[in-house]
Amino acid sequence: MPKSGFSGSLSGPNVDVTIDMGNPFLNLTLDGFLKIGTIAATRAAAEDAYHIIRKGTVAGVYVGMQYGVDRIRGTRDWKNAMIGGALTGAVVSISSNNDKDKVLLNAITGGAIATAAEFINYLT
Repeated sequence: MPKSGFSGSLSGPNVDVTIDMGNPFLNLTLDGFLKIGTIAATRAAAEDAYHIIRKGTVAGVYVGMQYGVDRIRGTRDWKNAMIGGALTGAVVSISSNNDKDKVLLNAITGGAIATAAEFINYLT
């Protein structure tokens, strides 16, 4: 009757796991499955972290722009959100190597979204 076993060790950055399924073919198949699964999970985590950081960067640029406009104008109102949103839309669009029309469109869109969010914030 086949017998299964499991053993593992951790030394430094290498993790060594041995699973004995009682058949060399099954052992290699399971070993390959575990290695590929670990690589896939690591890749998915890295891609998610990249997208989260990218979105956070845009939010950070907006907050910085709005704060800068607040300091320059010396007042806090919806116009700061509009200017900060427009500047953020333009900066993000320029960094994406878009043409002039796309930069202008993204600046207008950024200003409109930021202004709408500010007005909704005032309502609640």
